[in-house]
Amino acid sequence: MTRSVWQGMVAGAAGVAVMTLAEKAEQRLTHRPGSYAPAYVLQRLAGRRDAEPRRSDALNWSMHAGQAMLVGVLRGAMANAGLRGPWASAMFTVVRLTSDQLLENATGVGAPPWTWPRRELAVDLLHKTVYGYATGAVADLLAARSGPGPGQRHAAVAPGRRSHVGPVPAGR
Repeated sequence: MTRSVWQGMVAGAAGVAVMTLAEKAEQRLTHRPGSYAPAYVLQRLAGRRDAEPRRSDALNWSMHAGQAMLVGVLRGAMANAGLRGPWASAMFTVVRLTSDQLLENATGVGAPPWTWPRRELAVDLLHKTVYGYATGAVADLLAARSGPGPGQRHAAVAPGRRSHVGPVPAGR
């Protein structure tokens, strides 16, 4: 588990760096302003009164990167369990989207995504997908150094999902 935590945090940090670069490039092209939703969420989670987040970019960056690194731990655990590759990154992208929406909606900072303008929704989906796949690539690379995960060992017993294949022996 310790390996999953540090690998996931490293992968999440790499993923948020790639996502942020993609966001900044997109914003230059589209002239879309940056979002301060992360700062508002952090203020509300901390029980602080809403303040103008633009005065504190540190709050925004702390939540932006901190959440990405924390959620990245799950992707590290996935990779170490043997859930690797594009399918696993797609699954993880949904987790990242869910994490954002849970925090934003629970704190009243955001609204459900199906109520958003379609362009904003598409941009958010694009950036979270970049994060999910970048985080996944790093997590998979780090986990692969320890060999196949239990899920991969199970899959190697018989290709495809087979009802007659029981679990791999414990401790392997």
